[in-house]
Amino acid sequence: MWQDPIVEEIRKIREEHAARFHHDLDAIYADLKRLEQESGRKTVTLEPRPVQEIRKIG
Repeated sequence: MWQDPIVEEIRKIREEHAARFHHDLDAIYADLKRLEQESGRKTVTLEPRPVQEIRKIG
C-alpha cells in the first residue's frame, strides 16, 4: 500500500511531541497553547454553537 511521505512525517512529529509529555493530553494541550501564544500570530475564537436536537425517525 502506498504511503504519503508528508503524512508519515506529520505522524512522526505528532508522536514525538506526544511522547515528550508522556501522552498526557492536558500537558500536550498546554504546550500547544503556549506555542500558539509565542507565535505572535492573530487567532480567532468563535462562540460555541448550541447543540441541535436530533429527531428520531420512526
